[in-house]
This record gives sequence, C-alpha cells and structure tokens, in this order.
Amino acid sequence: MATNPELLVEALLNLAIAEDIGDGDHSTLSCIPPSATGKVQLMMKQEGIIAGLSVALKIFKKIDSSVEVEFFRGDGDLLRYGDIAFKAEGKVHSLLQAERLVLNVLQRMSGVATQTREYVNRCEGTKAKILDTRKTTPGMRILDKMAVVIGGGMNHRMGLFDMIMLKDNHIDFAGGIENAVALAHKYLNETGRKLAVEVEARSLKDVQVILRVGGVNRIMLDNFSVEATREAVGMIGGRVETESSGGITLENIRDYALCGVDFISVGALTHQIRSIDMNLKKI
Repeated sequence: MATNPELLVEALLNLAIAEDIGDGDHSTLSCIPPSATGKVQLMMKQEGIIAGLSVALKIFKKIDSSVEVEFFRGDGDLLRYGDIAFKAEGKVHSLLQAERLVLNVLQRMSGVATQTREYVNRCEGTKAKILDTRKTTPGMRILDKMAVVIGGGMNHRMGLFDMIMLKDNHIDFAGGIENAVALAHKYLNETGRKLAVEVEARSLKDVQVILRVGGVNRIMLDNFSVEATREAVGMIGGRVETESSGGITLENIRDYALCGVDFISVGALTHQIRSIDMNLKKI
C-alpha cells in the first residue's frame, strides 16, 4: 500500500471521515430533515493557488455518491478573493458532513501549492527545479506532495522506500562516505533493487570524495554557502545531478539557483505553510 498514491489517499480520507463523523453528525441530524436537499459553493476569501479539488470530489462522493459537483476552476489556477471554485448539490446531510473535511483539505493543500509557486517563481529563468522533503505531517504526506506538484514543484521521494539517500547519520554510522556507498551498492546487488543513490556532502572535501568514489546519481550540497555551492557545481561539472538543501529561503533561493544546481529542496514547502482562507456556504 505504501507505494500506491491512490490507496494512500483512500486510507487517509477513510480515517478523516471516521474521526469527524464518528457515530453520527448529531448537529445536522437534530435539525435538518433527512430528505432536505440544497446547494453550496466554495468561495475564496484570499488570493492563492487552488489545490485539492480532485480530493474534495472524492470526499463528497465517499460520503454520498449522489452529490453533484460542478467545477469552475481547476487545480493549479490562481484564484482571487470572491472567486467561486465549484458548486455542490445534494442532500443537506451529506453537504454538511463533507463541509469541514473539504475545507480542511483545500485550505491546507492550497497553502502548500501557493507557497511552492512562490519558490518556483523566484527561480524562473534558471534550470533549478524545486523539491519537497519528508518534513510532512504524518498521514498527510500524500496530499502535501500532491499540492507541491500542483504548485509547480517536484516530489523528492515519497518515503524511505523509493531512493537510497545517504545523509550525515548514514555516513557516520557506516564509517564514512566510501563505506556507505559501497555498502549501498552491495545491498542493491543482493536485493535486485534498482534505486537511485544520493549522497549528502557537508563540505567541498566531501564532494571530492564522492566524485572519487563514484556510483552516485546525485550529490546533495547540505548547508553550503552560495559561494561554496558555486564552487561545488564547478567541481562536479555535470557528471552527476546536484541538489542544494538546508537554509533555503525565499530571500536567497534565487542566489542558489543561479549557481547552476539541478534541484533545490525546501522543507518549508510543507512544514511552514499558511492555509488559504475560503468558505463553503449555502446558496
């Protein structure tokens, strides 16, 4: 299940519905007739990149397959205050049960997508691609990473299972870069797995060692200054992919991108976000 995004979304939504509705939406049950029908619309209350509309549809349909949703905008669109993203029509019980779940998903995913777009725009005209990280809320990772892509970024990896990434602790516990890389390739050969290998460099000396050892697909330049990054990119000379990571902000990301790195990973895309304000109201 861990490697199937659709299954992860399904599991997450099932949990979200179970934790919210429990043994019944007693507020709605107490004052709304079961046969009542109605319409709601999603209105933006601030500017942002809308993200998660496909997930919102899944929520409505999971709660009640008869709910009809009409979309006016698509994931990745820039919406402004007052814009209407969609209208939904169906049983009032179903609309009210879905309301907060839909808003929680859309507000957070739109916040991630909006912030990602800002970082992407700062790198316009360079070759650097913006990557997310594993700094996500447990259980919410799949939606966060979907939102990053909607915002114009790329997913680094979904989890520990889809790449070999030898960071500082791996290297130190393995006894150094050379041992860590050798053991990683031994593991790949023994298990028959075909995974890319990325190695973290903490200094220009580490970059030299990694290049000498070889057998890696990407070098992560961790917490390098802009000047050291530029020097490292020159040393590597395009032989392997390069990734800047650590201490990247909106203020300095373009400086790193102009060094010629292939990727820039930014944890803030998913762990320092502000949700986009919107509401879902009766019409």
